Order: sequence, then structure tokens, then C-alpha cells
Amino acid sequence: MTARLRKSFYKKELLRLQRELVKLQDHVARTGLKVCVVFEGRDAAGKGGAIKRIVERTNPRIVRVVALPKPDEREQSQWYFQRYVQHLPAGGEIVLFDRSWYNRAGVEKVMGFCTEEEYERFLVSCPDFERLLVRAGIILVKFWFSVSDEEQERRFADRIAHPTKRWKLSAMDLQSRAHWVDYSRAKDTMFEHTDTKVAPWYVVESDDKRRARLNCIRHLLDTIPYEEVPPRDLELPPRQHSTYVRPPKSEQTFVKDYYADAETTG
Repeated sequence: MTARLRKSFYKKELLRLQRELVKLQDHVARTGLKVCVVFEGRDAAGKGGAIKRIVERTNPRIVRVVALPKPDEREQSQWYFQRYVQHLPAGGEIVLFDRSWYNRAGVEKVMGFCTEEEYERFLVSCPDFERLLVRAGIILVKFWFSVSDEEQERRFADRIAHPTKRWKLSAMDLQSRAHWVDYSRAKDTMFEHTDTKVAPWYVVESDDKRRARLNCIRHLLDTIPYEEVPPRDLELPPRQHSTYVRPPKSEQTFVKDYYADAETTG
């Protein structure tokens, strides 16, 4: 197993890459590029953590995350890809799909949420759908986060033990442990049909979360050519002067200072 990255190096390199992500964001906004990034992988593989670090310092009006709930009755009657199409990027946007249309090749197939005919149709249609996106000018990047059986079990146990992390562990996540081999076979079949030259899968080894996040961001930056947009000259204007007087505090309701007696610095 590769040694885990030191925290000090990770933080320094993450900050450097996040500065580059801001440059990429500004370039996309200026040039009108359309970027779609798909994040898939096993439960607890680290997709959410990578997405969080990407959007941590970017503009949510330009870089947005799409994490759809299960389809409602109307969406179930639609063309399968239809609910995803409406969330695709417009010009000047980067869209990060936290799970995507590949639900059909994973959880829906393994858990029996779709018919065999629907599953087979997806495997045939998906490459055509993605070629259509690329022809339309969308830059499509697909990441698969790969985690070992042992590391996934450790992360699941950690989530069970910590109340602030239990929300990350759904009933479906727990069932995925009982279907480990089924998911493995489904992933292999999915890659066989959808790992194409037009839209290849990029596998991120994620047993080391820090290394996985850095590698993912670095690859994204290396995949999309971008140039730094010269910053605008900004000057803070003088504050407006007037005879305005604030209303008395007694007329407003303030949040209590719950930490009035806490230690302060300096």
C-alpha cells in the first residue's frame, strides 16, 4: 500500500491547486466553455470529499454540484437521461455530478430497481448519449473512485461510531456491503461498455483520501487547457456620507452572545 501523504504537504498542495481551480473557473466563465464532471465509485470511496475540496473556494454560480434524489413517479416515466440533461452546463459553467446517469449501471442493476431490458438498453445508449454531449461542445470528464474492501469497511465503521458522520451512511450503503461482488461485476460490465475514447473513465485510487483528492483535482486541471484571466482593477469607493442615524438597538432583536465569558485573544 502506498504511504499516506503528510498532512502538512497535503494542505499546502491543496491550497495551490485550489488557486488553480479559481483560474480555471475564471477561464471557463470568460470563454463560455461547458464542463461536466462525473463522480462515481463505491460508497465511502471519497467522491463527496473530493467534490467538497473542488468547490471550497470556487464561485457556486459558476461551479455547481448536482446530487439528484431518487426519481419521482413522473421522472420514472421519462426518457432515462432526461432528468440529467436539464442539469448539464450552460456556457461558462462547470457542473459536478455527485452520482449521475450511471446509477442505472450500478445501484439500479444490483438492487433490481430497473428491468434487465432497461439495463441492457442503457449500456447500448450511454456511449451514444455521451458522444452527443461531446459533439455539442461539452467537456466531459468521468472519475471512478476505487476503494478497497478493507478501507471501505473501516470508513463505514467510522461513520457508525461518529454521530456527525452517520448521515453519510444510508440503508443502501449498508446493503452495498452484502453485494460487494455484485457491484464489482456491474462496474466491470459498465467499464466494458462505456470506457470509450470519446469519454474515458479515469480511475482514482482512494484508500488515501488526501492523495486521491489531490490526484483528482490535478488531473482535472491537466485535462482542461486554461489561461489565467487578468484580474480587474478594483478600487474601494469612499463610503457615502449622509445624516443617516442607525435605529436604537432597543428596537431590534439580537442573537444572544453565548460566548460572552469565553476566553479571548490579545
